[in-house]
Amino acid sequence: MIVERNVPLQPHNSFGIVAKARALVRVRGAEDVKQLLADPELGSIPKFVLGGGSNIVLTGDVKPLVLKVEVMGRRLVEDGPRATVVEAGAGENWHDFVDWTLDQGFGGLENLALIPGTVGASPVQNIGAYGVELQDRFESLDAIDLFTGKIFTLDETQCAFGYRDSVFKHAAGQEGDFGLGGRALILRVRLRLPKPWKPVLGYLDLERKMQETGIRDPSARQIRDWVCAIRAGKLPDPRVIGNAGSFFKNPTVTPEQCQDIIAREPGIVHYPMPDGSVKLAAGWLIDACGWKGKSVGNAGVYEKQALVLVNRGGVTGGEVVTLARAIQTSVYERFGIRLEPEPVVV
Repeated sequence: MIVERNVPLQPHNSFGIVAKARALVRVRGAEDVKQLLADPELGSIPKFVLGGGSNIVLTGDVKPLVLKVEVMGRRLVEDGPRATVVEAGAGENWHDFVDWTLDQGFGGLENLALIPGTVGASPVQNIGAYGVELQDRFESLDAIDLFTGKIFTLDETQCAFGYRDSVFKHAAGQEGDFGLGGRALILRVRLRLPKPWKPVLGYLDLERKMQETGIRDPSARQIRDWVCAIRAGKLPDPRVIGNAGSFFKNPTVTPEQCQDIIAREPGIVHYPMPDGSVKLAAGWLIDACGWKGKSVGNAGVYEKQALVLVNRGGVTGGEVVTLARAIQTSVYERFGIRLEPEPVVV
């Protein structure tokens, strides 16, 4: 175990915000965590788990000990008649893992292509896109307790998945509520890819691709390519323009609330959900409030997609937070809807 001091974090957060970790340990397996916990100096101090850094906003140097997750490896666990189970280390790049499954001939993750971040972050956020969420493909995961060093396994129910939510985003409550935020580090994730493979094509953007190409029965690889093209057309490459992807969650409302908004704003983009609620497009709400292309300091709203906040050059975490709050205020004042950010502010 090597402890690195004053480590620049600009390369490790997709917003490109300048900050440092006072101390950082690279975790390549459970033994690294166990050694850390046994250390008389480092074992008991606060810790911050860092994956790909694609879902965080740094507002200053990180004082807790940063655990940089670099657990690697991909493997086929099971190839049965009803499903294929695959596993990846938490430090693997998510998009690379999606491509690996397709290269092996296993469809099921293609709608989640090009989502930034690591495999270990995918269940934390319950990532989702184009009609598929991680929980739809989830089998189980292995994690390690950052207090006891005990390794444990969780299934889908125990992860308590919600919309961009999981048990890993909540701390244990005062009255014994079960939460693993700040307590667990994910080591490996296993996903179940159903057989026979069936395409998920319900999203409008994918329907447009079918019409444009004339392909009515696309393969998993074709859907992957479509998804990558759609995302690349809407979302900036963080290697070129710093950003954290979609900054706000799409809010859900009751059908009655939706009808009330439609009466005032007939063009609002909305999607009926299986539970009877209605999901509203947060990007549309932000655009309707006139924020697309606007900036606060060096933090801006992306010109092609109002849901994305970007680094105009030398942005600080404070500028990003100020812009986000101004957008939230505008949307609430016009629509009576509170937007909830996706990234974690550190």
